[in-house]
Order: sequence, then C-alpha cells, then structure tokens
Amino acid sequence: MNKSMVLVIADKSRARLFKADTPLGPITEIEAFAHPKGRLPARELVSDAHGRAFDSAGQGRHAMENDVDPRRQEALRFATALAERLEQGRVRREFDRLGLVASPQFLGLLRDALSDACRAQVCLELDKDLTQLGQARDIRERLPEKLYSTL
Repeated sequence: MNKSMVLVIADKSRARLFKADTPLGPITEIEAFAHPKGRLPARELVSDAHGRAFDSAGQGRHAMENDVDPRRQEALRFATALAERLEQGRVRREFDRLGLVASPQFLGLLRDALSDACRAQVCLELDKDLTQLGQARDIRERLPEKLYSTL
C-alpha cells in the first residue's frame, strides 16, 4: 500500500487533489477538477419557469416553488462525482489517508457523499476555502504543520 495522504481542496465549483508523502513535508498537486455549473446563478440552473397550481380553496392559482435549491443540487452532484473519484483511488490503493479541506457548506456535502470505507480513511477535516490559492506551497502554509499521525 502506498503510505501517503491525498488532500482534497475543494468548493462547489472546483477541486484539486494533492499528495503528501510525509506528515511534515510539502504537498504536490496530482489532479484538478472544474465544475463550472457550480458558479452559475440559480435561475440559470433551472430549465424553465415554475409551474402553476390551483389553490386548495377557491378559483385562485399560484406559482409552484422548487422543492430543492438548484445551486445546492449542483454542489451535491459535484460532491458525488468527487467522492466517486476518491473511492476509485481508495480501491486502487493510491492513498491510505485522506484529508478534506473545503468551504463549510461543501465540506458537509462531500463528507456525506463518501463511502463508509473512504470516510474511515479521513484523518483531517478543515472547513476552509483554499481553492483561491494558486501554489501548493501557499496552500501548505495554511494547513496544520503535521498533516497526520504516523502512529
């Protein structure tokens, strides 16, 4: 098994995977994902206008509301796709530890989308949005000095 950690740096519209071979060392980017729909306004994610329904009493009609927030639904799709990629990596033994660093709302969606086996490998969770940082060293500076325990 490859004794390393994969760090996921993500928000609702992009994700980057980094590898850490030692708990105190640098991180190296290994893969990047973009989900442009995650940045779209809700009105652009809905295909057409709300339907109309009759009032329960009388002759009036009213617009129907969406049951699900389209932006949240799009973020959930991205979290699910990312979780599937991580599950493939777990099965292929690309890592034995997993770190999740994501904006607070997306962190919850990603955590819930992970398989139980993948979730068991999570050893670091931070609710920070570091996706705006370009260089791996800038991201590493904002992470804990020791990424994981070697015990």
